[in-house]
Amino acid sequence: MIVDVHTHVPEFREAPLHVPAPRADMAPMRPDQPNPVVYTWVDYLRAMGPAEVSICFNIAAPPPGDPSPETGFRTSAAVINDQTAEFVRAHRDRLIGFLSVHPRQPDVLEEIERARSDLALRGIKLGPNYQNFDPLSEEAFRVYRRAQELRLPILFHQGTSPVRHADLDFAHPRHMDRIATAFPDLKVILAHMGHPWWIDTIAVIRKHPNVYADISALFYRPWSQWECFRYATEWSVLHKMLFGTDFPVATVEETIAGLRRVNDPIAKTGMPRVPENELEAIVQRDSLSLLGLERPA
Repeated sequence: MIVDVHTHVPEFREAPLHVPAPRADMAPMRPDQPNPVVYTWVDYLRAMGPAEVSICFNIAAPPPGDPSPETGFRTSAAVINDQTAEFVRAHRDRLIGFLSVHPRQPDVLEEIERARSDLALRGIKLGPNYQNFDPLSEEAFRVYRRAQELRLPILFHQGTSPVRHADLDFAHPRHMDRIATAFPDLKVILAHMGHPWWIDTIAVIRKHPNVYADISALFYRPWSQWECFRYATEWSVLHKMLFGTDFPVATVEETIAGLRRVNDPIAKTGMPRVPENELEAIVQRDSLSLLGLERPA
């Protein structure tokens, strides 16, 4: 069974009459081709292709009046979570929705409870540098504490991003060591292997039993992908790596094909390969069981 642990809820149910202008800061997201500007529910389902289950979410904006700089995210947690729940209800046989909150919003614990109880969302998505919050702050620890109590896994954006006015250090995977130490029963996914800090990501997922990393956003930088997977091989953490696409940045089929090409940059060089059987194991990994999530009915 293929499980995609990292997808974003379509902005539009159907194609809009007026296509919004592309955001300049999103251009670096995928260097080998332009990032899609508009995608719909139909586009999402087509892109999931062979994946039987997908985890989907979006990212909540800072609360009104928050002093943080503009990061491009403007939709409140409540609206984001309602949109995710609507999408999941329409495709409840193959989707699992994660809620999003901002740790500084005054009703953060109430919104977590509403999204869990009323909307049936089953995990949390946070992007510390996208949302511009310190992942080691007391406000953030309050969210982690409640997530651990409710057994809600958290997927963190980790690594670089094109958001200019947010602290890049907020998304450095070394901080996850302190979080996992404080909340040892919390299930955590570090997105994108923390690119380009995959050595730090490897150190964290190797140390903590309940911390994993997803492989999204790697295949279109071929040398970096091989280096990341080779380090993971040598440090014996390939079993802690989960399949994800970061749709709409990439599709399931593209990501699988890119993963199977991981050894291409070192072909005929005699340099050590990443074991192909381990790559196939990532594609077929039962991520739901690892995260404590039930398969959609």
